[in-house]
Amino acid sequence: MGKEKHTVKFTHKLFNLLRRERSAPPTTVRQGASTLYFDSPLQGGMGIATVYRCVTLLSDAVAVLPLKVSTRRGDVFVTDDRDPLNYLLDIEPDAATSAYDLKSRMVQMLLLDGNAYLVPLYSRETLDVERLVLCGRGTVSHDTETDTYHVADAVNGVAGTFREDEIIHLKGLTMPHNSKRGVSVLEFARLTLSIAATGDNETRNRFANGGNVRGIVTNEKGQRAFNEYAPDELQRTATNLDERFSSGERIVSIPGQAEFHQISMSSTDMQFLESRKFTVRELCRFFGVHPSFVFDDTSNNYKSAEQANVAFLSHTLNPLLCKIENEFQRKLIGRQRSQRRRIRFDRSGLYACDLEAKARYESSLLGMGRTVNELRAMNNLPAVPEGDTVMVSANLRRIDEITQQPTKNTPTNDTQPDTEASDDPVR
Repeated sequence: MGKEKHTVKFTHKLFNLLRRERSAPPTTVRQGASTLYFDSPLQGGMGIATVYRCVTLLSDAVAVLPLKVSTRRGDVFVTDDRDPLNYLLDIEPDAATSAYDLKSRMVQMLLLDGNAYLVPLYSRETLDVERLVLCGRGTVSHDTETDTYHVADAVNGVAGTFREDEIIHLKGLTMPHNSKRGVSVLEFARLTLSIAATGDNETRNRFANGGNVRGIVTNEKGQRAFNEYAPDELQRTATNLDERFSSGERIVSIPGQAEFHQISMSSTDMQFLESRKFTVRELCRFFGVHPSFVFDDTSNNYKSAEQANVAFLSHTLNPLLCKIENEFQRKLIGRQRSQRRRIRFDRSGLYACDLEAKARYESSLLGMGRTVNELRAMNNLPAVPEGDTVMVSANLRRIDEITQQPTKNTPTNDTQPDTEASDDPVR
């Protein structure tokens, strides 16, 4: 039975290799790309500091975690460094791309475009994955009716038509009417992005002209018709006032028959700074990032910072990691081998630079039954004698010492038999 499955898998991969060579590259279609992102950096949100920080925070948090393939040995999964897929996922997925860049870019595309496409290319000799290509923006057209993907990526040298099970498709939040295609976070945050972009433009204009005022020039009240300004004279007066205000003058004179009415609101009236703070927190809500991670000036203490970090790891980062793990498991491992192999992120890398949290984490592992040598191996330290014995939480004594009970006739070193206080009536 096992040989038949291996033969079917071999034939399937060989058929895919031959079919892709015959496929003609289709016309490049910009599919799933947010117009906000492609038009300009500012309209796309990356020109806004909050969006830039949220995107880089999430992409870098995923990129620093090792992505490993482990194989079942007995009842546990053990990482096999000899597995060629481990080299692709953790070091070099492609000749011109590192694993860090691949993971970082695919998360960026997932957040900004709503979709990220990776094509695994197989070797002709071994039929193992030899390249893992992240398709560029606008190079993939997804036909949701037939579940086919048309790829025309000239930069990465990938072209052809792929079935759904042949391409890794990471989707953002999907809508009920089309669950096969993700939607960018920027699409949901368009209104907030528009407010933030308007605030940035207004700030630039205020600094450029020194907070120039706006107003209307009219005739002075109570004047008779023959003393009123003509329309062209009023226009010349208005232009002159605008030029003088823009040049930096604060106090200007107005002719006797003219009157200036200010109609622009001051920064205090508009609560301009408060609106800027609102957009920062509103964008953080869309990305699921606490405002303290984007350096928002909020009241913060040790307890709230710890809670924010826990919430980020549990509610923002972990679902994103599970999404990537599940899609890689489906497309690179498959159903038949999923019981023996799996792809998982090494989440212990989250504590790599927090030495205090790392020490607490390893102490907890030691109390849960991990051995000293296992922890030393995690830190790339050599094994120590008797380091393979499982400890318990009773002052971290050896487990065989706890199970050994003293015999009835063997007195301990620090106690002596008390004959006077004995309850035995027979002496």
